[in-house]
Order: sequence, then C-alpha cells, then structure tokens
Amino acid sequence: MADVSLKEIALIIGVVAACYWNSLFCGFVFDDVSAILDNKDLHPSTPLKNLFQNDFWGTPMSEERSHKSYRPLTVLTFRLNYLFSELNAVSYHLLNLVFHAVVCIVFLKVCKLFLDNRSSVIASLLFAVHPIHTEAVTGVVGRAELLSSIFFLAAFLSYTKSKGPDNTIVWTPIAVTVCLVAVATLCKEQGITVVGICCVYEVFIAQGYTLPMLLDAAMQILRGKCSIPYSMLQTLLKLIVLMFSTLLLVVVRVQVIQSQLPVFTRFDNPAAVSPSPARQLTFNYLLPVNAWLLLNPSELCCDWTMGTIPLVESFLDIRNIATITFFCFLGSLIVFSLRYPGDSSKTVLMALCLIVLPFIPASNLFFPVGFVVAERVLYVPSMGFCILVAHGWKRLSNKSVLRKLSWICLSLVLFTHALKTLHRNWDWESEYTLFMSALKVNKNNAKLWNNVGHALENEKNFERALRFFRQATQVQPDDIGAHMNVGRTYKNLNKTKEAEESYMIAKSLMPQIIPGKKYAARVAPNHLNVYINLANLIRANESRLEEADQLYRQAISMRPDFKQAYISRGELLLKMNKPVKAKEAYLRALELDRTNADLWYNLAIVYIELKEPTEALKNFNRALELNPKHKLSLFNSALLMQESADPTLRPEAKKRLLSYVKEEPQDANGYFNLGMLAMDDKRDAEAESWMKKAIRLQPGFRSALFNLALLYSQTAKELMALPVLEELLRYYPDHTKGLILKGDILMNQKKDISGAKKCFEKILEMDPNNVQGKHNLCVVYFEERDLIKAEKCLVETLVLAPHEEYIQRHLNIVRSKISLLGAAEQSTFPADGTAAVGGKKIPFENLKEVKNEQKTTQTLNSNINKGQSNSKKRTEKNNTNKETKKKSTKEIKDIEKKRVAALKRLEEIERILNGE
Repeated sequence: MADVSLKEIALIIGVVAACYWNSLFCGFVFDDVSAILDNKDLHPSTPLKNLFQNDFWGTPMSEERSHKSYRPLTVLTFRLNYLFSELNAVSYHLLNLVFHAVVCIVFLKVCKLFLDNRSSVIASLLFAVHPIHTEAVTGVVGRAELLSSIFFLAAFLSYTKSKGPDNTIVWTPIAVTVCLVAVATLCKEQGITVVGICCVYEVFIAQGYTLPMLLDAAMQILRGKCSIPYSMLQTLLKLIVLMFSTLLLVVVRVQVIQSQLPVFTRFDNPAAVSPSPARQLTFNYLLPVNAWLLLNPSELCCDWTMGTIPLVESFLDIRNIATITFFCFLGSLIVFSLRYPGDSSKTVLMALCLIVLPFIPASNLFFPVGFVVAERVLYVPSMGFCILVAHGWKRLSNKSVLRKLSWICLSLVLFTHALKTLHRNWDWESEYTLFMSALKVNKNNAKLWNNVGHALENEKNFERALRFFRQATQVQPDDIGAHMNVGRTYKNLNKTKEAEESYMIAKSLMPQIIPGKKYAARVAPNHLNVYINLANLIRANESRLEEADQLYRQAISMRPDFKQAYISRGELLLKMNKPVKAKEAYLRALELDRTNADLWYNLAIVYIELKEPTEALKNFNRALELNPKHKLSLFNSALLMQESADPTLRPEAKKRLLSYVKEEPQDANGYFNLGMLAMDDKRDAEAESWMKKAIRLQPGFRSALFNLALLYSQTAKELMALPVLEELLRYYPDHTKGLILKGDILMNQKKDISGAKKCFEKILEMDPNNVQGKHNLCVVYFEERDLIKAEKCLVETLVLAPHEEYIQRHLNIVRSKISLLGAAEQSTFPADGTAAVGGKKIPFENLKEVKNEQKTTQTLNSNINKGQSNSKKRTEKNNTNKETKKKSTKEIKDIEKKRVAALKRLEEIERILNGE
C-alpha cells in the first residue's frame, strides 16, 4: 500500500479550497436551522449528557416526534463551533471544508489499495470536485456525512492490516476497526455498513476467493470429500468477530431509539405509504435516479420529497425501462467482479461495495426513510463511483488510440464539475436562493414553494410569501402545512377572515380518528399545530374563548404528549381568568418537559395571578437555573423582588436587572426599573442617571418622565422638574398626576397661581370627580382671596369625599375666616394673610403613589401579556404605560404609608388657612 505524498496532499487541499472557498459566505439554511439555530444542545448551558439522550435535532429520543437520528459526536462538533464562535456561520462552513479535504486525502489512501498511483489521484480529485457533494459540504448538517466518512474509511484501512504473515490474524487492527465503526456510527448511522465492506474485502481480496471457488469448496465440504481449510476457518473467525460486534452495535442502536421507527408522513415519502406494486416499483426506480445524479449532476435539488418524483404505479410505466437497465448493468458488474479473478475484478468489486452497501440504509428497500432522494446520502457511494470512473479511464488511456481523447474527456469532466460545484455553492447562500434554485429544477414539489414562502416571510415580505404559499396549495391541494402557511400569512396581513378559512381547510384535511389506532402514528406532529393556530386566531375575539379552548383540548385528545397545546391552553385560561386550570395545564406540560425554562416562567406568571409571590419567585428561579439568560425571568423576578417587603432581596433584584439590560440593552424598561430601585434605596443620583437613559432610549416614556420629575421635586430641584413635566404633558396632555405636580411647582416655586389654576382646571375637565385636583383648586381660590368660591369648592369636594376629615377641617377654617372678615371683606384677604401664604406648599396626598403604581403595573401587566405569548417566541416588551386596578398587599401598605405622610403635609395647609 503506497503512502500519500505531500504533493498529493497539497494538490487535493488546493482543489478542495478552489471549489469550496465561496461556501464560507453562505449562511444557515434549510435543515441547518433546526440542527444549529434551534438546537439547544449546542449551548454551553445544556449538560453534555443531553447530546447522548437527544437526536440530531435536539429532540429527546424518547419522544415520538423524534426523527431517531442519533448522531451525538456530530452534534458535539457543532457545540465546539458554538463554543468558539457561537452562531457565526463562517466557522461551521470552514470546518466542513476541512473535513471534506481530510476525507479526500483518506480516500486517496484507500484508492491506492486497488488502483495505481495516477488513477488513485484522479479518483480522489473527481471525488473532491463532484457537485453532488455540495449538499454534504456546503450544507452544515452534511457534517454528519463528512465525519462518518472519515471514520468509515479509517476503519476500513485499519482492517486491511489485520492479515499477518502466513495468513495469521492480527487482532489489534480488528479491535481498532470495531472502535472506529462505533465512532462512525455515532456520527451517522450508515457508518456501520463499513463492516460489510470489510467482510467482502476479507473474502474476495485478502483471501483471494472468487464466487466459483467458494461454491466449489462448499460442495466439497458438504459431500464430505474434504474438511474446512485452516485459512478458511481463520477467515470465518474474523468474520464472526466483525458480525458479532456489528450485532452488538445494532442492539445498542435499537435500544437508543427505544425500538421505535420515526414517524413520517406521505408528504415526506409518498411511496412509503403507497400500496403494492406502486411502492416497490417506485423504490426500485429511485435507484437509477440516484445513479443518474452521480453520472450527470447537472440538475441538483435540495429537496426531492412530495411530488418531485411521481409514483410508478404500473408495470407499463416507461420509467420501468430505466429500472431494468440499471439492474442489468449492476448485475453484469457483480457477476464480472465475483466470477473472474484478477486485479480488475477486485477493483470493480470494491467499487460496487462502496456504492451499494452504504446506500442500503437510505434505499427505502428495507425500511422507509423520511425522504425520496437526498443528495448528501450519496457522499460515500460516490467514492465507489469515482473508483469505477478512474478504473475505466485507466483501461481506456492504456489504448494508444483513445489516450488523448481519454485525457481530454477527463480534463473536461474535472473542470466542468469544479465549475458546477463552485456555482452550486452560491445556491446555499440563503434560504431564498437555495429554494429558488430548487424550483428551477422541480416545480411539482409543494414543499419548495412553501420554503420560498418561508424565506420571504422571514423578510416580512408577506404579500410575496402569500403567492408562493398559495401556489403550494395548488401543486399539492391536500398539503396541510401549505394551507396552514396561507392562514398564518393572512393573519400577518391582518386578514382574519381569510386566515380562519385557510385554517379550517387545513383542519378538514387532518386524518380522522380511527378507534383502536394510534393517531400520532398517522399524522406529522407539526400538522397538529393547525388547532393551535386556529385557536390563537379566534381567541382574539372575547366571545369565542370557549371555542378556542375546545380546539386546544381537541389537539390534546389527539396527542396527549402535545406539549405546545398545554402551553397555549394555559395562556388562554389565564386570559379567561382561570388561573387554577392554567396551573394544571402548565404542570402537565412540565411533566413532558422539565427542562423548558419558558414553562417554568409561565407557571410563575400563574402564581402571580394566584397571589402567591413566593411560589412565583421559586419558579422564576427554576427558569433561571435552566437558562441563566432567560430575559423575561430576569426582568419579572427582579420586579417581584423589588416589590417584596424583604430589603435583603434588593441587591439580587438589581443584579438581575443589570443582567437583563446586558441582554436587552435597547429596552428602556430595564433602565427605568433600575431607576425605581435606586429611588427606593434613596440613591438619587443613580436613579436620575437610569431614568435619563430610559428616556433617551424611549422618548415619551410616560412613567420614566413622571418619576424623574417626581425625583427632582423630592430632592429640592423643582425647577429642573418643570421641563421634564412639560415634555411629559406634550406626549400625554391628560396625565393627571403630572398636572398635579406641575401645579404644585408653579404655585410654590414659580408663584404662578394662574398657571397652577389652569393645571387643576384641566384635571377637572377630564375628571370632574377628581378629589385631589378639586381640593387643590380650592386652595388656588384661597390664594386668589376668593373665600366664597373657596368655600363653595370645598363643599363640592366634601360631597365627593365625605369621609376625608381634612376637607371638612379646611372648610371649617375657610368659613371661620369668612365670618371674621365680615360681609364687606368676603372676597379679599388681608395683606398679612397673603404674606403668610408665601413659601408654603400645597399638599398633594398620594402623589408618590404613582411610583409604586408604576412598578406594580410593570409586574402584573407585563407578566400576563408575556405569559400569553408563544413560549418559544416571547418578544413582547413590558407595557409600562398601562394602569391596573389590582392592588397587592404590599401596595396597600405603601399607600397607607403615603397617606400618613400626606396627612402631615395637610398640617401645612391648615397653617395657611389659619393665616399663620
């Protein structure tokens, strides 16, 4: 076995780099989204053991919706990428390129076992540039093929060293082979097929048997004319060891998938659910289709499911000719390679083994798979194809007549393949470019129309997306997913009626429940989302909440482990003011998935509704244990701590708010609540800084503007509060407490009684029954020396608040003044009275309540709203501008404290009214 030279390595690396350099500019597309972007197993916070419990896409193997693709070592390499570059696609594509180069080099070493040096290099170069590999190399999920191939070839190379001098057995290479087979299988399932190649190599290459020799020996042994030769016994022993290790791997693999095959629908693989003979005819026809892709990779497509290849439903279908031709050609090659001795037949035999055996798991011949044709599964079979081509070229080039022609043809093939690969890589730049290129090849695949629509939908181009989704429904009228996409797009376009109609069509296409049959086995899990989507649509109508709940319950009855149905129903039950039932729904969802931070967060929201803040905080903490960067849990748990009566929780509340603003630096709410926390702790300068930052991020931030003005007022900076209040009232002219505070400052600091009077009168225009505004207007009348008007005003105020003693007290003082001054002086105050008024403040009881009210609103309203959003897509921000009528025990205590403070300030007005 010749070694690979440095020149050959440099040549291969250069060719690979030249063909795939532009793959570095591609993003995450198609299956990369599920395997990379949506896969939590890549995150450092996820325990490593999860990689060995979940499938390739991050779904627990125990769940029925799992694809059962167990490739933990491949996911581990994704995780390493994430560790160094997170979701920077360049590093993922670069590593794929490196792995492809490694495969080409190892493949060159394998080729040298069966071909001469020049032919081996040609086979390796053809493999390096073949366009069929773009899906495996440029598509990040194709790394499973790349990694598996490395260990696949390494296992085979190791096994070739198991034959010692005098045909003895060398066990170390066999042990290494078994280990490498296991590793290859943990990268992708087809890795186990290398055992079959090793067996063929042992019998027909290492031992030099041909099929006639084996048949003759078997007949001699059966007739008792001879015993089994020692060399054959050794061969049998090696084969038994290989087969036993393979059987052990198969048993482990079956245990991992819990003896369940993945659930696929007729949309994924139509032939798999077709009756005979359509099923068998179609599956056999797919073999020449795959062979044609290797031979002529001019029209490549990323998705061959659904109606891409129509079913072969009759023996009279002309496509059966292609199937017969393929099997005749394959059969002739098999006969040639097994019947005749010699290097040529051995080369053909090993090439056939590399083509056929690794393809068996994806052939649909023994068990159905989730696709019709997949280009990336041809990665290893193409090795055998390249060996056949190189071997054929060698035979032709040895003939002087065809030598020049063979070189010209070879150069042309390598050049055109390299150009095609380079051009094909650009198709993987984005999902839009990828699926549009696929539609040029195949317009009968509804999934492709849907995927182009998804790409446009992600760009918020809903009108164009709708056209592609509607086209998908025309190509495949019974495609449930396509009708769901149409409905969702109509919803995004605010066309509720059309959206509901589309969802109803999708719902009508769902398989009917058959007694005694498991429903989940006959429907794609994502299709059940039609119930969720329809319910989410109609629950916007308050009169249809029960109807929405019925849809959620229907989805749960069809699939009791449908986690999203429980989550959505919990959100609806909260909206229906049924927190106890919502709690039950979330607890059921947690039974299905205790590692979902969003679920713990939603349960915390329920406990807030149930007035159980301690339990709510515990659940927020559980969410943060699972995901320390869970933004909503950071924010809302901080607010809960902030509102608690426990001062020891304030440092942790600040820490969480700081973590939140680090994750959401553009969210003004985080800075606002840091400011509120600083106000509570009397850190005035810090509070001012946070409030200003919140206002810079969100001009017109109502609560931040008011509380900044209140802060200035409380720290003897009333004149600085005025421009802030002016800005507040420019955005919110009806802000009652802003008007009260402005009137206070105008009256006491600016001595602008007229301006203060306008503020209070405006309050009464908006709310004639506002006791605070009316009482303060009475004080203005007193300042204007209009005692009669002040008396009338206080009488009216007392009617509005008959139990407020301070109003009655002030009324008595005014009446006493009137009686003392006499009838001639009823409308005028003495000069000394006016002087006594100067510098005194009007009391505005409960003014500081806004500060506490705002924090409470932040906690309750924002929590409820976010609890009602989709658990995987919670992007709603806290609505700090909404008022709430619900008051917690803490709020009531705070109000009482403020009332006591206000009563102290009432003494001031009594001194004013008494002329002190």
